[in-house]
Amino acid sequence: MAVDEGVAPATKTDGEGTVHRLKPNAVGLLGVVFMAVATAAPITAMTGNVPFMVSSGNGIGAPASYLVAMVVLAIFSIGFTSMAKHITSTGAFYGFISYGLGRTAGLASGLLATFAYAVFEPALIGIFSVFATGTLKDQTGLDVPWWACALLMLAVNATGTWFGISVAEKLLVVLLGTEVTVLAAMAISVALHGGGPHGFTFGPVNPINAFKGTSAGLGLFFAFWSWVGFESTAMYGEESRDPKKIIPKATMISVLGVGVFYVFVSWMAIIGNGETEAVKVASSANPLALFFNPTEHYVGHWAVDLMQWLMITGSLACGMAFHNCAARYMYALGREGVLPSLKNTIGRTHPRHGSPHIAGLVQTVVSAVLIVAFWATSKDPANALYVLLAILGTMAILIVQAVCSFAVLVYFRKNHPESRHWFRTFTAPLVGGIAMLAVVVLLVSNMNVAAGSESGSLLLKATPWLVGLVAALGVGYAQYLKRRSPERYALLGRTVLEETKER
Repeated sequence: MAVDEGVAPATKTDGEGTVHRLKPNAVGLLGVVFMAVATAAPITAMTGNVPFMVSSGNGIGAPASYLVAMVVLAIFSIGFTSMAKHITSTGAFYGFISYGLGRTAGLASGLLATFAYAVFEPALIGIFSVFATGTLKDQTGLDVPWWACALLMLAVNATGTWFGISVAEKLLVVLLGTEVTVLAAMAISVALHGGGPHGFTFGPVNPINAFKGTSAGLGLFFAFWSWVGFESTAMYGEESRDPKKIIPKATMISVLGVGVFYVFVSWMAIIGNGETEAVKVASSANPLALFFNPTEHYVGHWAVDLMQWLMITGSLACGMAFHNCAARYMYALGREGVLPSLKNTIGRTHPRHGSPHIAGLVQTVVSAVLIVAFWATSKDPANALYVLLAILGTMAILIVQAVCSFAVLVYFRKNHPESRHWFRTFTAPLVGGIAMLAVVVLLVSNMNVAAGSESGSLLLKATPWLVGLVAALGVGYAQYLKRRSPERYALLGRTVLEETKER
C-alpha cells in the first residue's frame, strides 16, 4: 500500500470492507519518545512517588530501586523491540500477543490494555486537579473546586486527540521540556555544590539498598509504577515515519533515558537534604519538601514556585498521553469489528486529521463518568481517584507486559529463524516475563499499603477481580467468535500496517 503524507488512507481488506487508517508519517523519533516519556510523567513520578518510597518503602534506597527497575525493563524491552521490527500495529500488545500466543490471548490482552489506559487518564486527572487547586490557592489565593480543573483537563485531552498526533506532540514537547528542565536544574545544582550538607554519598545508588528499608517490595513497586506507559511507543508505529527503526529506538531511549534521569534526580534530592534528613522530610506533613528544599537552597525560591506549576503541566502531559493510548487501543479493536457496530464508530478515523476522533470522544465520556462517580461519592481526588485507579490500571498493564514477554518468546520459536538470538528472542523475553510477574506479586502484596487511607475501599478489594473479569470476557468472547463467526475471529489482532506487515 502506498501512502501519502498528507492523507489518512482507508484501505481494503479481503471481504471485510474499508479499514480506516491513522495518518501516516505524522511523527518522527523524537515525537514518539516524547509521547512515551509523557506517560511516565517525570515530575509526577519524582514528586509523587519518591517521597513515599523514602518514607514508607526502601528509604534512601529509592534511587537504587529505579536502577533495578531500569535494568529489568531494559531486558523486557529487548524482546519487545525485537517483535516491533516485524509487526507494526496500533494495537501494540494486542497485535503482538495475538501473533505470539494466538487470537484468544490477544483479545484478552487487548481488552486489559484498553481497560488500563482508560482508567489511567481519570487517575491523572485526579492528581492534576489536586496540583492545580493547591498551587492556585498557594500562589494566587483563588479557591477553585477540583472538579472544575478536571473538566478543563478533559477538554484539553479530547481536543488534542481530535486534531491528531502531531498537535499532541507539539504540546507535549513544551510541557515535558519545562518539567525536565526544572528537575534537572535542582539535581545539577546539588551536584555542582558538592552534593549537599554531607557531600556526595553513594548509599542511595547502592543496588543492595533497593532491597532494604521499611518495605522494600513497596519501594520497588513504586519504581516500576513510575515507568508505566513507556511501552506505548509501539502503538504509534502506524503514524511514525519509519516504524521498523523508530519504534525499537524510541522504546530503548525511553527506558534508559528516563531511568538515568530518575536515578540522578532522586539521588540528588536525597543527598541535597542529607540522607537522615531526607527520611525525616519525606515522613513529614509536607513530603514535597524533599524536592522543594534543595530546589530553594541551590536554585532559588522562584524555581520552587515554577516547580509547583510544572507539577500541574506534567500531570496534564501524562493524562493527555494516556488519553491518546486509550483511544488508539479502542480504535484498534473497533476497526477489526470485534463488535460489528464498532467498525463504523470507534474504528473510524477523522477524514482530515487521520485521528481516532470517535474513540477519543468515547474515552472522554469514560473518564467523565468515572470522575463524576468519585465526585458524587465525595472521594478525594488524590487519595481515591488517583491512587485507586492507578493501582487498578497498573495491575492490568503489568499482567499484559508479562504475557507479551512470553508471546515474544513463542513467536520467535515459531517464526523468523533468521532473527532468532539466544539473548534477544529467548533469554531476554523469558527473564522479562518472569520479572514482570514478580512485580505483579509485589503489587498484590503491597496493595493495601500503597492505597493508604483508601486501604479499606471496596474498589481496592475488587481490583484483582475486575482485572480477572476483563481478561475472562476477552477469552470468552474470542471463543464465541471462533465458534459462531470464524471470519471475524480470524481478524483478531491481525490488522497491521500493510507496507510493513508481519513478515
